[in-house]
Amino acid sequence: MAAGRRWPVAQFLPQPSAGGAPSAPTGRSTRPPSTGAARTHPIPHGAGRAAPREQLLGEGMAPGTNDKQPAETKDDERVTALRRFAAAGRNWRRAQLAGSALLMAIALTGGAIAFGSSRDGGTAPVATTSAVDPALLAGGDLATTIASLQAHLRAQPKDSDSWATLGLAYVEQARTKGDPSRYPQAEKALKRALQITPDNDQALAGEAALAAARHEFAPALGYADQALKQNPYSAGALASRIDALVELGRYDEAGKAADLADRRKPGVPVFTRFAYVRELRGDVKGAQRVLEQALSTATSKGDISYVAAQLGLLAWNQGDYRSAEDYYARALTADDTYIPAVEGRARVQAALGDRADAIKGMELVVSRYPLPQQLVELGELYEDRNAKGDRTKAADQYALVEAWIALARANGVNADLDTALAAADHGNKAEALKAARAEWARRHTVHTADALAWALYVNGQRKEALPYARQATATGYHNASFGYHLGMIELADGDKAAGRAALTKALKLNPGFSPLGARTARKALEATK
Repeated sequence: MAAGRRWPVAQFLPQPSAGGAPSAPTGRSTRPPSTGAARTHPIPHGAGRAAPREQLLGEGMAPGTNDKQPAETKDDERVTALRRFAAAGRNWRRAQLAGSALLMAIALTGGAIAFGSSRDGGTAPVATTSAVDPALLAGGDLATTIASLQAHLRAQPKDSDSWATLGLAYVEQARTKGDPSRYPQAEKALKRALQITPDNDQALAGEAALAAARHEFAPALGYADQALKQNPYSAGALASRIDALVELGRYDEAGKAADLADRRKPGVPVFTRFAYVRELRGDVKGAQRVLEQALSTATSKGDISYVAAQLGLLAWNQGDYRSAEDYYARALTADDTYIPAVEGRARVQAALGDRADAIKGMELVVSRYPLPQQLVELGELYEDRNAKGDRTKAADQYALVEAWIALARANGVNADLDTALAAADHGNKAEALKAARAEWARRHTVHTADALAWALYVNGQRKEALPYARQATATGYHNASFGYHLGMIELADGDKAAGRAALTKALKLNPGFSPLGARTARKALEATK
């Protein structure tokens, strides 16, 4: 069940801008075979001659591409394209869906995907000093920032810092719009920056952020370490290093990395990561204390809305719905368009029994950002309501998850954890297990352990599932969904007492963790009295 867990943290935590200020994030949630070989080191740069400038930055061209750069695609057009693609995909074989994901990407971006920019064969250009303020990334208007950078780079194509800033802007745009088709553009811009200046710490930090956004956390860690060798105070590299260590399951090292980042570059991006590491270790009070401190020092509406929403999520995970409601209200007071707060408020409304407003709120969320977790949660709300037409509506949401995953994979994102989490309950169970095993082979985290345990369980492999379910709960992380999975697996394994204890604990922690999961847990307890 989706509501009690989070998709990969690095997809949602804010990246500091090149100028050090955090960007306004889209929210952190629980919770993702790679499309290509993971890179642990940057591809060597400067081995060939750069492409002629007009091929990179011709009039109307996207920097780092040979493709025309269209006007910014509107959110509703992007979502409509995704929905059309998903509807068509329901009748295709999975292989055809994956192979056609490129068509959806073109629909989402108006053809702005970057496929080729520079050509090998010559010497690298000489770097020039950046005339673009990297703090533009903190301004909030990414479309304007990107347009300004593109214009500047047409005039100054050897400005490696601006190429790096453009790459970071594309990463941020992909994250804030839920549009992974921006990642190839980011990759081209960052490669261009490193071709000009191979030791550009900003570009290396950008590569770390890009790798993390694509859920390739081992390469992300390698890039972050390389960036920190060049600049030990790089805010982006310090943040990405914490993210990578967390998502690799190296929690003790992540805690040390957070301590280091706090000493070198304290601020909201570090505080929120520091709090999350504590939460994963079961220190809820410590996490809350850090977030409250961050909120007390936050001044921008982006920081206030983000930190308040994180406090809301922390409270909701503990079943403290009234406090969560208050925090989400504070986030929306700072920014009434802040989607993660709308999402969190909808989750609280569902837990409190206000299903109509919960569905309305989640419909707004997925109309703007049709991401896997939110789509699954809306589908489950429809299933829980079970009015006329709701099962079809729910199926539509689950089809959109498959479409998003296909698009993500087409743009270099490792989507195995997304697949495992969604398909185990609402898709192809065999595919869920295959994806969960693949992700577990890459990294051992509480989330990958839980995903593998549940995928094994729904495929009838209860005994093999149990050790992974226990490992998912071993750190003390307060997650009702994990407890629910553990309880159901223990019951299936014949341990009635342990199963009932785990289910009771999960419902006591967060009785509304999932509309479908909570109902199933209560039925299981009733059946095993």
